[in-house]
Amino acid sequence: MKHQETAQEIIKAVGGTNNINSVYHCVTRLRFDLKNNDKVDNNSLKKLDKVMGTNISGDQFQVIIGNDVSKVFDAMVKEHPAIQQNTENKQPKPDKNKNVILNIFETIAGVFAPMLPAITAAGMLKGLLALFVSLEWMSAGTDTYRILSAIGDGVFYFLPLLIAVSAARKFGSNPFVAIALSTALMYPDMGALLSSGESVAFIGIPVTAVSYASSVIPILLAVWLMSYVEKWVDRVIPAALKLLLVPLITLLVMVPVTLIAIGPLGTFVGSGLSGGINWLLNEGGLIAGIVLGGAMALIIMTGMHYALVPIILSNIATLGFDKFLPLTFISNMGQAGATLGVFFRAKDKKLKTVALSTSFTALMGVTEPAMYGVNMKYKKPFAAAMIGSAVGGGFALAFGAKAYVLAGNGGLPGLPSLIGQTFWYSFGGMILAFVVGAIMSTVFGIKEEEGDAEALAQFSPGASTAPAAAPSSNAATVNVDDMGAPTPTSDAVAIAPMTGKSIALKEVNDPTFGDELMGKGVAFVPTVGELVSPVTGTIMNVFKTKHAIVVRSDNGMELLIHVGINTVKLRGQYFEAHVATGARVQAGDKLLTFELDQIAKEYDITTAMVVTNTADYKQVLPVKLGAITIGEEVLRAEI
Repeated sequence: MKHQETAQEIIKAVGGTNNINSVYHCVTRLRFDLKNNDKVDNNSLKKLDKVMGTNISGDQFQVIIGNDVSKVFDAMVKEHPAIQQNTENKQPKPDKNKNVILNIFETIAGVFAPMLPAITAAGMLKGLLALFVSLEWMSAGTDTYRILSAIGDGVFYFLPLLIAVSAARKFGSNPFVAIALSTALMYPDMGALLSSGESVAFIGIPVTAVSYASSVIPILLAVWLMSYVEKWVDRVIPAALKLLLVPLITLLVMVPVTLIAIGPLGTFVGSGLSGGINWLLNEGGLIAGIVLGGAMALIIMTGMHYALVPIILSNIATLGFDKFLPLTFISNMGQAGATLGVFFRAKDKKLKTVALSTSFTALMGVTEPAMYGVNMKYKKPFAAAMIGSAVGGGFALAFGAKAYVLAGNGGLPGLPSLIGQTFWYSFGGMILAFVVGAIMSTVFGIKEEEGDAEALAQFSPGASTAPAAAPSSNAATVNVDDMGAPTPTSDAVAIAPMTGKSIALKEVNDPTFGDELMGKGVAFVPTVGELVSPVTGTIMNVFKTKHAIVVRSDNGMELLIHVGINTVKLRGQYFEAHVATGARVQAGDKLLTFELDQIAKEYDITTAMVVTNTADYKQVLPVKLGAITIGEEVLRAEI
């Protein structure tokens, strides 16, 4: 599917452009601020080839794309320019019902995510330069080195300018006025004045000496406050004078306020946060590494790592290193190792292929396919990944591992960012995380569900319907060889297998049934916990978890009856089967009883009845929708 088509389908699935307040992207995800998350069609999203999964962090809806996220985003903006306009020029209103901390995290993420390409490119170049110098491929005194170094260092020196632009877009103010604010703070004569050692005052008010080069928090706070000042000035200035007076008054207010109050406050806050986290990383050592390393996947999933970007940048700019970044590399290696463990333990060939390929992509720094597609899906591998990351993190911080630049890739391609005195400790932590994650995942194993996915595939249209188990001793004897799938030779009718309400199959909240992937049919919302045979014929399979039964009528119609959605997870609890595989039944004979009230507390009780050999019929149609009782004709299949 082309990027334009993918973009269109994503917009449609998230509720259309009218449901989008704003959207931006990070390295692998589209991050939506939607008016109503309930309008999202998750099932449609997950069917798209380029969508690896979805996630909700706070109220932010995330669509995981992977390496092509920027191309999909560009196609989205090209097709719907209003999305970009919303993102850049509208200040999203904080959700008062949302945790204040989550609002702060999401705001910081919204500011820093668009800057990451420039920051990571510069960081990678700085890492490569460090590698070239350490290998004596290049001398630090050459003109070439100095020019390349300027490319890498320039972004970080003028970081306030990047932050000003991105923050202005996030807060809904004029980005060029924000740049003017930051350039005033970084003007060489201003820097010389503040660093002179002499007392400085503005109209008699003392100005605290602060260096704004490479700073993060001061300009972020300044642009945030500027957005309110600018909007207030815009409201009171006559329209004919807005172009001249709004930016002028805004700057005349904000530059002195920043120098007098916001700059020192931002520096204090930034230093406090950096100091606190750095104290934990420095003094916590082994314990901090174990805790943070193990929890890193959860931190990344919630998006909380974006809140640490200002601190990481500040550390690199002021200290020349950061101790948090190595943990992101280690966490990625834990995910890669755990997925490799799934490859070793899985029996299903498709799963083995997926596990091996996603393990490789995780090694390359893109962990979403491994994390969401394999490890979280089977749970135990995710726990193994966290254990591996905890071991690797403990080792790395016990020896003071550091990152020296922000490379933007937490996998093997990003290794240059770790090059320095502690490189081997960081790399050793990565190896430990990978190996321990793989071993623990192999030891834990996975439970390749015997339920829906496997069993439904067995009875998909065109699949063999031979019994999964031999008949019990009290069941009618059945010749398996005689139970092939003969082509139906006449129309077939099915009666309602339960009392309640019959509904169209497309109303079932499960794509396997709702999208008729298993075939056409009808669904029921039962009011009584009893299931009877809809036809006279033979029981082809009673699932081990007793939540589903397959029966074939004497005239060749094959019916899968599946009680509830995801009820396979009950593993037979609350269900009682009254027939066995291979048994002969008459229409109306009792097949299952189940504790309806208990199941309904945890699961959707909607029951699907699907003709799995739909392809053998010209049409399969519900006969009656609405209130229904056992025995009424409900479905007809016509040759």
